Amino acid sequence: MGSRQMEAPASQRLAFAREVLEIEARAIADLVPLLGESFDKAVDLVLRCKGRVVVSGIGKAGLIGNKLSATLASTGTPSYALHPAEAIHGDLGRVLAEDVVILLSNSGESKEIIQLIDPLQRIGATLVAMTGNSESTLARNVDLTLDCGRVLEACPLGLAPTASTAALLALGDALAMTVLKERGFGTQDYARYHPGGALGRRLMRASEIMRSGENVTLVDPDMDARHVLLAMNRTPGRPGAAMVVGEDGKLVGFFTDGDLARNLQQGLDFLSEPISKVMIENPITISPDRLASEAFALLREKRVDQVPVVDEENRPLGLIDVQDLLDARIV
Repeated sequence: MGSRQMEAPASQRLAFAREVLEIEARAIADLVPLLGESFDKAVDLVLRCKGRVVVSGIGKAGLIGNKLSATLASTGTPSYALHPAEAIHGDLGRVLAEDVVILLSNSGESKEIIQLIDPLQRIGATLVAMTGNSESTLARNVDLTLDCGRVLEACPLGLAPTASTAALLALGDALAMTVLKERGFGTQDYARYHPGGALGRRLMRASEIMRSGENVTLVDPDMDARHVLLAMNRTPGRPGAAMVVGEDGKLVGFFTDGDLARNLQQGLDFLSEPISKVMIENPITISPDRLASEAFALLREKRVDQVPVVDEENRPLGLIDVQDLLDARIV
């Protein structure tokens, strides 16, 4: 165990930390002029891949490979990470001739990666290298090489992978995001692969959060207000709103607990009147494919608690209540 060193002043620590960030930033910036025909071909290989994109690396490069594979999988490209040690003990059976295999090694000489080349070639998979050494054994024996450039590590010993892994990470992101853009991968596609957590909730559609069926109150324009209120109260979950539907099945009005309170405050005797006399005509609505977060923004903008969900012909499909959005932690 080495002797304990004296602690450096805070100013020196900050200066060194800034130097680390500058070195890694330069490593990423230096990738820009290296992008060219090989990168373009790599994008085409991924886009046209009929199998899966398999990513493999060892050590820190392996961790970057796991992230690249996860990013590809979550943005529309089927992918999995293959550990090189497990690969040579049977997991090579997962790889098919239709696959594209991306091998990560900054030096291009990692023995665990080099020993995969021959078996993968016998399988018939297409091999792509991501390396900082375009003259390495890895680069010379694959179908395509993406050059990360020779970088100066930020480690004061020049040993711990730092700037090199930053470059690998950035290059992988550039590949994944370019593929995403070329696929025309959109918000709805993204939501399909991210149903859980805060991200998934933000991408939920109105149709996924709305109340429907027996949980909404539908009434006709001639029903008197008293019976509309009774119907609202009998509806499971007590939505506090009724959608008024005409003979053609289209939404013609909307009535809420807020409307009830306003009419009572004005001293109006309306309970025996048809709901058409006191309902809101041409209410604001939202389509089922809009994001639930957009529904919340609409409710907040209009200062209301409920909004009907309707189809293209203005037929009611459901109801979104602000409390449902809050319960689902949409905001």
